[in-house]
Amino acid sequence: MGAAMRSETESGRAAARALLGGARAGFGGVRPPDLPGAWTAFDEEVRRVHSRSYPPPPGTRLETRLCDPDGHVREAALRDPKAPLPLVAIRCADWVPAVRDLARQVLAGALAADPGRTLTALVPLVLRLGRREQGGWALELFDTALRAKEPVLAPWARPARPARWGRPARPARTLTGEVPDTVMAWLRRSGDLQVRRYAARLTLESGQFGVRELARRAAVESDPLTSRLWAEAAMAAMAADGPDGGPDDEAVDTLLGGHVPMVRACGVTALRRAGRAAEAARHLTDRSALVRACARWAVKQAGGDPYALCRELIEDPERVFPYAVTGFAECAGRADAPLLRALLDHPAGAVRAAALAGLRPLEGPVDVERLLPLLDDPSASVAREAALCLLSSAVRLDAAPLEARLGADRPAHTRRAAFRLLRARGGAAALRASRALARDPDPSLRALALGPGG
Repeated sequence: MGAAMRSETESGRAAARALLGGARAGFGGVRPPDLPGAWTAFDEEVRRVHSRSYPPPPGTRLETRLCDPDGHVREAALRDPKAPLPLVAIRCADWVPAVRDLARQVLAGALAADPGRTLTALVPLVLRLGRREQGGWALELFDTALRAKEPVLAPWARPARPARWGRPARPARTLTGEVPDTVMAWLRRSGDLQVRRYAARLTLESGQFGVRELARRAAVESDPLTSRLWAEAAMAAMAADGPDGGPDDEAVDTLLGGHVPMVRACGVTALRRAGRAAEAARHLTDRSALVRACARWAVKQAGGDPYALCRELIEDPERVFPYAVTGFAECAGRADAPLLRALLDHPAGAVRAAALAGLRPLEGPVDVERLLPLLDDPSASVAREAALCLLSSAVRLDAAPLEARLGADRPAHTRRAAFRLLRARGGAAALRASRALARDPDPSLRALALGPGG
């Protein structure tokens, strides 16, 4: 359970305990739950307190009566017109058929009376309730409403008004940037990942967006799963354009600028079909291994040589940068190890670290004499990569030089790298290292020494 979910759960439990204890609800009193996890935790906590209390708490509040262990109490509470809709939605998945049926009538009535407000308030909760044995009914009800031919307007939406009879024109009011402002538009912008994914799937089923809009949504989306849904739909739309037209150049460029690697990889793949395979060379040094692999494929399909292009970059000291080194290492062979080894003297620490990482799968026996001094490199990433290179030979390392690097006068990253090697070496040296770092002034190193394996 993540920190956000723990916070939701605790807020729901605290509200339940307070109301059962007689606290006042509303302004100046107990704040009602406002998130899905808080509502479900509220429901569970009321039943838990009832099961452990004798006599049971009075439970005079409507909210607590809706969660009472006695089905007759829950059923009677559902007849109150002020019953909170989140708890009504929870009761739609109730284990008692009479309670469940009544709750479903109430929820269906609320949806018919005010679909915009009901959907925006309850979709996150209903998605979670859909996992329960009886939770599918409410989700199907909401699915039907959201798939309707006429979109459901958001409760805050206001249509534009033209100028007439001396009245000035009034623009449409929208909180999502879309006109008309619909519930689906709000769901697509939700901060809840489950809601965003759900909305993306429903939108793609409707087929309402063109290829450029699909590509734009894929590029700006930060959630990998949701961005993949948009990107795959954009690629399918490009393929459906027919063999003669080719992909939309603007859509391809949008995908290439995506936040998520999967989206950029789709853009690189589309370059070949767009007749722009030569541009794939620019993506051989992308920060993502997936994108670099797609770029190598596209370059080869166009008759190019990704190895030669990457080698040209790292041979020029003015043009070399970390991902150029990483990209070259992915298509290099053992004969290229000297070229990477020469980069260990590069002034940029990130380049030195990338060269070390590239050498690790290419070199044969570990050169301890060359790698050990790199633990003292001023760059933390270089020290980390050096430790990774030495890890397979940790049992053969002399403990004394490593223990000397645990002193407080050494940089924290050097102490961390030395400790990891000593811990991998095992024996008395590992025990001494744990004792030394247990008193280290750096709290993260103390936690490393005192944690599992320390």
